[in-house]
Amino acid sequence: MTAIMDTLFIEFRDPLFGIIVFFALIFIIAFVSYWWGRLRSKEDYRYLERFLRSFKKPPSQAALRHEIGSSELSKKSWLLIAETYVQNGDFEQAVDIYQNLLEQHSDPVRRRELLLLLAQAYFKAGFLERCEKILLKILGRFPRTPQALNLLLFTYERLRSYDKALEILEPLDELGQDVGKDRRYLETMRLIQDDTVPALEKCEVLSDHYLKYHSLMYLTFEFLFRHDPARAWKTLDTGSGKRIADMLWRLDEAQLDLDIITSDDYLRQLYSARGSVNLAQNSPEFELDVLIKLRQSGQNGATLQFEYLCSQCKQIFPFPFYRCNNCHSIDTVFPEAQLTKESGALNAEEFGERAYEV
Repeated sequence: MTAIMDTLFIEFRDPLFGIIVFFALIFIIAFVSYWWGRLRSKEDYRYLERFLRSFKKPPSQAALRHEIGSSELSKKSWLLIAETYVQNGDFEQAVDIYQNLLEQHSDPVRRRELLLLLAQAYFKAGFLERCEKILLKILGRFPRTPQALNLLLFTYERLRSYDKALEILEPLDELGQDVGKDRRYLETMRLIQDDTVPALEKCEVLSDHYLKYHSLMYLTFEFLFRHDPARAWKTLDTGSGKRIADMLWRLDEAQLDLDIITSDDYLRQLYSARGSVNLAQNSPEFELDVLIKLRQSGQNGATLQFEYLCSQCKQIFPFPFYRCNNCHSIDTVFPEAQLTKESGALNAEEFGERAYEV
């Protein structure tokens, strides 16, 4: 018996036996982990498939309420789904989700966040009165909410209620937000929309404000060139023509001031490219240089069209803007020229009407 025990203890002490046991354990653990992972992956796939099938068509209000009330998806996941709906322009579904989430929450702070998201969805969908109502409800209980105040400011601006929008600047100023540019912009928009003030008087005020603050350039010169081109040329800063290049490009021949054009390098290049004058042989701007060379060779089949860059958020838009629709910054529009065929360009009157509407 003693001999047998000694033999077994020798085998256990053998290094080769320990190595075999070690690799056997690794194999068992790897095998179990692999099949456990396969099982979990299949379960996740089945759940995702069931979830996607439920969204092949928009759920009804009752079904949506049931889905949100269940524990299968977290409230955070529903917020991500609603945000996706908003980005895709399906505001109705986003609104339904926010409204049903509001029914699930009683915490005032959480409800404020959901109401703000609901107001943003209404704002993007164009339901400005509903957006205003929700924002006033938020501010009635939480008056120091800058997100709600800013959104209400943009809402009143779109509604052209400039007096109400100017009132919103006071609490924003108290909260430490710089509202100087917003105030000048809203006061300028209110002046432009005031039918009791003659157009030439508006031009005088706009010109004086621009010379004083050197802001709201696109808005100012869009109005000046429409109603008083002579004053517009007199007010224009030397070297700043690029910021309103599209406007200058579409001016009628009778509205040009040749003395000012002759004194500015960029204007000489711009109007030489258009064919109005012959004062530049080339240009550092590629598009203008190409057009100048075409004019010199007697070819007139090309022109310029413009797209509009926000210098703040770098988003590009097809039409000019006074306040960026993406980041809501003011006076950040910058026209970027593009070569195109002559027949593809809008005429000055059509473009002016479209730009003024925007």
